Amino acid sequence: MHASQQLAIVVNANDPQSKRIADYYQLKRGIPDENVIRVNLPADKKSIGRNKFEQIYQQVINSTPPHIQYYALAWSQPFKVGCMSMTSAFAFGFDEDYCAKGCNSTRQSAYFNSATRKPYHDFGIRPTMMLAGSSVEQVRDMIDRGVESDASYPEGTAYLVSTSDKASNVRSHFYPSVASQLGKRINIQITNTDALEGKNDVLFYITGLKQVEKIDSNQYVNGAIADHLTSAGGVLFDGRQMSILRWLEAGATASYGTVVEPCAFPQKFPHPAVVINRYTSGETLIEAYWKSVAWPGQGLFVGEPLASPFAGII
Repeated sequence: MHASQQLAIVVNANDPQSKRIADYYQLKRGIPDENVIRVNLPADKKSIGRNKFEQIYQQVINSTPPHIQYYALAWSQPFKVGCMSMTSAFAFGFDEDYCAKGCNSTRQSAYFNSATRKPYHDFGIRPTMMLAGSSVEQVRDMIDRGVESDASYPEGTAYLVSTSDKASNVRSHFYPSVASQLGKRINIQITNTDALEGKNDVLFYITGLKQVEKIDSNQYVNGAIADHLTSAGGVLFDGRQMSILRWLEAGATASYGTVVEPCAFPQKFPHPAVVINRYTSGETLIEAYWKSVAWPGQGLFVGEPLASPFAGII
């Protein structure tokens, strides 16, 4: 079964922009009508409580065809459910084991670096991504980039960036092994800088900073993944740090950030070896990105889920 048949779009009937995004995505990806699920959410709130979410989630579960493996949420807010991100709440159901009070670990995702192509059948998890952005036009552009990336086999570079921010730079110790494992398959550059500038081939941009400068100076290939490890990148609007939406505005096709203070646990962020390996092996964006986060309960995935630049390899 094609990936577009296995994905359901959840649309917020209270949000005219949500309907426009859902309609556009359904058209561009050929998603069947039976895979479109309507809910009623407050469109003006960043966060909803557990009780409200569980009512909506039950409606969604009841309306979800059994073959569905993934959800795409066609809105930009709310992006948080109590102590969980909206995407993890949809993937796992609301479960405080995926939250942490203070600087603590959370439950691990059974989907982490797994070989499955059917996460719901194998683990009871439906990985979820938000079709979010600062405007409908920006979301449409992101969708277009994802669709155009399919089977494009881009000659892009994975930039693994080591910054001056010690707390946010905790993924940098993975970089040498990523380069040695995957450097024959994809061009990997390990760089010590707080900001890449003027690069024209960004396929991955992995970094750690509260605010990343000059991201607009780079060109991102269709299907590019970019994220910065920091406390609140998943707070999409009016946050105290750079929102992951800035990456999408700059030309990336997906990003990830936390909605609750994660503390600097690398397990709460994408592992560069996993996402690069799985994406360049032909998995879709939602598969490769979700599989790369061991503890995703507090983290928000935003992007075009079905982008598959290396489709057909596996």
